[in-house]
Amino acid sequence: MTRVVVLSGAGLSAESGLGTFRDAGGIWQKYDLEEVATPEGFARNPALVHEFYNARRANCLAARPNAAHHALAALQQRLGDRVTLVTQNIDDLLERAGAREVIHMHGQVMRAQCAHCGHRWDAPAVMDPSDPCPACEHPATRPDIVWFGEIPYHMDAIGAALAEAELFVAIGTSGSVYPAAGFVREAHINGARKLELNLEPSEGSALFDDTRLGPATEIVPLWVAEMLAAEG
Repeated sequence: MTRVVVLSGAGLSAESGLGTFRDAGGIWQKYDLEEVATPEGFARNPALVHEFYNARRANCLAARPNAAHHALAALQQRLGDRVTLVTQNIDDLLERAGAREVIHMHGQVMRAQCAHCGHRWDAPAVMDPSDPCPACEHPATRPDIVWFGEIPYHMDAIGAALAEAELFVAIGTSGSVYPAAGFVREAHINGARKLELNLEPSEGSALFDDTRLGPATEIVPLWVAEMLAAEG
């Protein structure tokens, strides 16, 4: 009855057409991250920030869950609350594949929040700086995204899951962005086995007990099939 924590990064959704930070010519290469992914950038030019996230929202809406998303959803559906899905991704492809209660530590591009009162709601396809908050009516709406310099969401819940995990699996993440990059060490301290599924070794690859390399759509379904067979 293994308790599993799965951390997924951009590599999980890359084959669905959602680019990673490192993709040459991708959307992240066309913008200065200081201007579109920080609170200071939003304060300087909210229209530019909304333009950036409107484009990312459009990309998300056009994307479809891939075999890796479906495999993780199937794992969760089979093993229930023994599987905790934590993602650094801001897309909703895991949910569209059938996953539930996904922990989005960096927020969700399909959600909005009010910088004035903190209210959160489902984002429209296109957001604008003049949009009023549906709760307080202030024109202070922003994407419900954790920007650089902000504290990731749900860290207490993630810490509790890592404390109980017997297996920690990192999928498609570079291992370079903290605090997520430190989860493998936390899992190690807590005595969990550690598995990396990635296109190439991450920066923390040496901390894992096993590393399997390849496209997420190939190696994630294979691992899930092994898990389900072992669980009976």
